[in-house]
Amino acid sequence: MDSESNDSAARRVLSSHILSASVVMIGVSTTLIGLVKVAKAHMGPSRADQYVALAALLFLSSALASCSSIRWWDHPPLRQTCDRIADLIFVCALVGICLIASFLAYEFI
Repeated sequence: MDSESNDSAARRVLSSHILSASVVMIGVSTTLIGLVKVAKAHMGPSRADQYVALAALLFLSSALASCSSIRWWDHPPLRQTCDRIADLIFVCALVGICLIASFLAYEFI
């Protein structure tokens, strides 16, 4: 029983970390969109801002899933599902934002 309570506490901590990191990454994405808009005058047309906006939406989805996980801590199956969804979406969004930044740096987009 004690290990179950430790696991539950660890999951809530993971969800709160995903929530806070997702919110920060939404801010980073918004900043990157603004920088791309300013740089468009110097580098020409680019769709990077649109791709970053999609990554920001993924971070928002991750934040909503982790918030749901924290909120439904007393329903273990639902909480675990929300945890997994939040974790998967967060990792996908991180990979996406890194690819977008790399493509932007090497002027592929």
